[in-house]
Amino acid sequence: MKTLEYRVDEQYIPTFEMQMAEGRNFSPVYKTDSAAMIINETAAKAFVWGNNAIGKRITRQNSEKGNNYVYTVIGVVKDFHFKSLHVPITPLLMVLQPESGFIIKIKTTDVAGVLGSIKQKWAGFNTDEPFTYSFMDDLYNKTYTAEQKTGTILNIFSVLTILVACLGLFGLATYTAEQRTKEIGIRKVLGASVTQVSAMLSKEFLRLVLIACIIAFPLSWWAMRKWLQDFAYKTNISWYIFLIAGLAALSIALITVSFQAIKAAVANPVKSLKAE
Repeated sequence: MKTLEYRVDEQYIPTFEMQMAEGRNFSPVYKTDSAAMIINETAAKAFVWGNNAIGKRITRQNSEKGNNYVYTVIGVVKDFHFKSLHVPITPLLMVLQPESGFIIKIKTTDVAGVLGSIKQKWAGFNTDEPFTYSFMDDLYNKTYTAEQKTGTILNIFSVLTILVACLGLFGLATYTAEQRTKEIGIRKVLGASVTQVSAMLSKEFLRLVLIACIIAFPLSWWAMRKWLQDFAYKTNISWYIFLIAGLAALSIALITVSFQAIKAAVANPVKSLKAE
């Protein structure tokens, strides 16, 4: 399994609010930390150390500090995701090297002002390196660019599909009400209430929606399961998601046809019976 090495300072772990599983963080108090190393839980498992990683030695070949440089493990940090959820967490090694770069955590709405101040400080160092920066949330979002684009496209097509379906249901409800005008009039003369007539007209469409749900839910479950297989870490597909989707579909269908159903139910039965 491929290992990854981070070059950090004493403030890296506290800045990102990482939790130590055992051992300690780097500290300026200990001069020997230049030869120390912090690993993640996956690395401890890969080395088959379990909960006894503290004090173990790791030899890094072709290290910047020399060939076969030996580090001593002083801490184990709890696993965290430093890559996309498409891939599993790999062994991570952290060594103390503050000059490799820096990360700033800010709590302000004046981001532009903070960047300007940092840029001025950087210019005061008289370095030939240009001042460049990136935001952590932007880097994180880039790992899911494909999923975000797919989600946007699916949302657009979902809205269009719902609109077209509602128009179709409304047209079908209007046609059905006109075809059953006399039947509605007779039922009202015989004592049927507005609620009963509306329910009579609506239940036929709700039955069609239920049949569509029965067909669509297994296909949706299969498609979602296939998509989630691309992720090393994924959520479970709970049954209540389909229940909510079914209730939403029934509600949208009921709202769509209820207007026409109520309009037909409250119509004057005398006019209905005279209709050709």
